[in-house]
Amino acid sequence: MIRRLIYLTFAALFLTGVVVAQDVSVRSDHPDEYVVVKGDTLWDISGRFLDKPWQWPAIWQANPQIENPHLIYPGDVISLVYVDGVPQLRLRRGDTVKLSPSIRVSDRSDAIAAVPFDSIAPFIRNLRVLPPEEFEGLPYIVANEDQRLTSTYTDVTYARGIENAQIGEEYVVARVLSIYDSFGDPAETRRVLPRKSWPQVPAVWDHDKTPFNPVGPWDRGPKNPIGYEMLEVSRVRVAKVEGEISVLDIIRDRTEVRPGDFILPANDQGYESVFYPHAMDSVPEGLRVLATSGQKAGVGLYQIVSINGGARDGIQPGHVFSAFDEGKVVTDETGFRHGSFAKDAQVQLPDVYDGLVMVFRTFDDISYALVMSGSRVVEEFDILKHPDERM
Repeated sequence: MIRRLIYLTFAALFLTGVVVAQDVSVRSDHPDEYVVVKGDTLWDISGRFLDKPWQWPAIWQANPQIENPHLIYPGDVISLVYVDGVPQLRLRRGDTVKLSPSIRVSDRSDAIAAVPFDSIAPFIRNLRVLPPEEFEGLPYIVANEDQRLTSTYTDVTYARGIENAQIGEEYVVARVLSIYDSFGDPAETRRVLPRKSWPQVPAVWDHDKTPFNPVGPWDRGPKNPIGYEMLEVSRVRVAKVEGEISVLDIIRDRTEVRPGDFILPANDQGYESVFYPHAMDSVPEGLRVLATSGQKAGVGLYQIVSINGGARDGIQPGHVFSAFDEGKVVTDETGFRHGSFAKDAQVQLPDVYDGLVMVFRTFDDISYALVMSGSRVVEEFDILKHPDERM
C-alpha cells in the first residue's frame, strides 16, 4: 500500500486549470523535448521548461489515449508546444515501454515521483503534532522491566493511564521532540525544549538531569503551547492489565523505550497521497519557518522545515512559499557626510530570497515543508511569502 501511495503522491500535479495558463513563465532556454530518465523528479523535469516549476499543473496536457497519463516513467518524452499562443506540456510514452492490455500502468513500480520520497518518509510515517488538548492526560511509560533505563524489541515495559486497555491491543510509543509555543503574534511562535536532532535520533528529556514527570509540573514548560511534536520510537502490544498499569510487549522499535515516553493510538494518521503544487491566494500574515531539520545554519535541497501555520490557516499539502531572510536593521553611519540623511539613522535592509519550500503535511497549527530550490539555505525564522516573490 505504501509503495502504491508513493507513486500516486503528487499525481494531481498534472490536473489542468489549477493555475491560470497566461501567468506561466516559460524558460527561454527550455528544450523542445526531454526524455525522462531514472532518478528524475517531477519538479526537476518541470524546472527544465518553466521558470516556476510549481506552475506545471497549469499547462499540463496528457494524451487521452494513454491509460492513467498522470504517471510518468523513464523513457517517456515530455515536449513543450504552443496552442493558440498558450504553452502546453505534453507526454508521449517512450518506445521502451512495453505493456500488455492486461497490465495497469498505475501499478508499475518505476513511476517518477515529484520528490524523493525518502526525504519526507520519516515525517509522514513516524512524526505527528498533537494539539494541547490531545496531549494533556496522555498515558505514558512509567517503568521498564527490572527498572532498566531503556528497553528494546522483545522486552517488557509498563504503561500507566491506558483506559480500558484490552489484551492484544497495539499502541505507539512516542517521544516529545519539541513543543511549539505561541506568544500571541504568529510571527513570534517558536519552539522550546529544542531537539538534539530531527527526526532520526530522538531528543532526550533533560530537565536539569531530573526525571521527566508527565503528570507533574513542567520545569521549563511553555506558556502558550500550540503543538507537541511527537516521534514514534516503538510499537507495543498489551500483554496484561493490572489495575491502572498495563504490561506491554515491545513488538517493534526504532530506538529504545524510556520511562516518560508517551502512549498514542496505533491508528494510521494518514496523509495526502494525491496533491499538486500551488500558491495560496493570500499568504497568512506572520508566516515563518520555525525549525530546520537538524541544521542551525540552515537547510538546502530536499531538506525539511516546519512552519508556524497549518490547517486552521487554510494551508494545505502542496502549497508553495518563497522563504526570505528578514532584512537586518543597521545604523547608517555614513549618510550624514553627504548632507542628505541624519547621522546614525536606523535603516531597514531588504529581505533576501533564500528558496522555495512546498508543504507536504499539515496539522492544526504546524506544517512541514520540503525545500525545493534556491541558491541559499533556508533558515529558522525565515519569512514565508507568495512564491511569485523571488527578489
